[in-house]
Amino acid sequence: MACLVGRRRRLLLLRASILAVFLAGFAFPSVSAVSYRRPRRRPDLHVARRLDENDSTPQQVHISMVGSDKMRISWITDDPTPATVEYGTASGNYANSSTGTTSSYRYMLYNSGQIHDVVIGPLQPNTVYYYRCGGNAGRQFSFKTAPPAFPIKFAIVGDLGQTEHTNSTLQHISQSSYDMLLLPGDLSYADFWQPRWDSFGRMVEPLASQRPWMVTQGNHEVERIPVVHSSSFTAYNARWRMPFEESGSTSNLYYSFDVAGAHVVMLGSYTDFGPSSAQYKWLQSDLGKVDRSKTPWILALIHAPWYNTNTAHQGESESVDMKRDMESLLYNARVDVVFAGHVHAYERFARVYRDKADDCGPVHITIGDGGNREGLATKFRNTGEKISVFREASFGHGELEVVNATHAQWTWHRNDDGESVCSDAVWLTSLSSLTSCKA
Repeated sequence: MACLVGRRRRLLLLRASILAVFLAGFAFPSVSAVSYRRPRRRPDLHVARRLDENDSTPQQVHISMVGSDKMRISWITDDPTPATVEYGTASGNYANSSTGTTSSYRYMLYNSGQIHDVVIGPLQPNTVYYYRCGGNAGRQFSFKTAPPAFPIKFAIVGDLGQTEHTNSTLQHISQSSYDMLLLPGDLSYADFWQPRWDSFGRMVEPLASQRPWMVTQGNHEVERIPVVHSSSFTAYNARWRMPFEESGSTSNLYYSFDVAGAHVVMLGSYTDFGPSSAQYKWLQSDLGKVDRSKTPWILALIHAPWYNTNTAHQGESESVDMKRDMESLLYNARVDVVFAGHVHAYERFARVYRDKADDCGPVHITIGDGGNREGLATKFRNTGEKISVFREASFGHGELEVVNATHAQWTWHRNDDGESVCSDAVWLTSLSSLTSCKA
């Protein structure tokens, strides 16, 4: 009982410290350049540890792809346990075993649990594997590997959070038969309060333990507090390790990978992106290595959108300056689609480059409508811009089904009265297949 009281007291002190930081005006690194009144906040849900779990039980299990034939299994325990994963292709029969690493982090008065990362493989494509973590016989998980070639379906959602709206979004995604989830930043909305990271991990575990979740960071992952906690992305980097080394990146904040016939680039809006930065040089090199005969499609994910007609988040450096510095790299590489979050609404643009319609530019899609507690960004500017072809302030998610080397279908599914309603759909042609767009 004394341990419980001590932990509760530490959490109360941590909450008080965070409140003081907010009152001091240090909450977030970016401020919108125009006036915007956000709708009232939605309360967070809190997903507690299950009653049948103990301090050694694996929790917050999620997986991410590593290279072409491996998978990283990540989970947390409260007590130290072995960083081992047993796995096989038959339920209850674990013919293989791999060992990984264990880490933890401290954030002011909060101490994380034991964070385990194990890479398993080589694995067969399009195959269901069963696995258990840390030798725990009480919980068996399963996942399906991605297909080796087209077709492949991506579920895409940003600014997820953990509200009833989030739950609705996750339920709809679970019914979509997707192969991989892409998330362009703003995961847990912990906003310095670290137990929310634990709650978020438990909330997404049913989906994130079954299909690879490939994520990048947003402003809500920064969690830097001047003087008090000077490091950025502490929790994000510790909990959501992505395969950045495999693509030659030196940072977990930006990386790329190939899956089926798509090259996917995950960029960092909240780390240096100027022409002299490591990220810029890495992106330039990465795009230069793409072989369109092997990966006819190129997808890019950012957090802060480069194109946006919503009144929210106008004029921010992470949008304006990153677009100025990097847009030509993506255009010259003939990137097909750029997905963004940050703005809590849905918006799809025509193919565009330098603010004008361009048949060889990428389609820009804002998908920051996953369900976060801050609510929807409901106001759009009446700009008369024809490059914005569909926009709506509703919660939902998107699906990109890449059918073959030349065609893919994009659909946006609104959360409507508990059902997933397809509200926007468009067929896309890969730029690599158009002779008029040969770089």
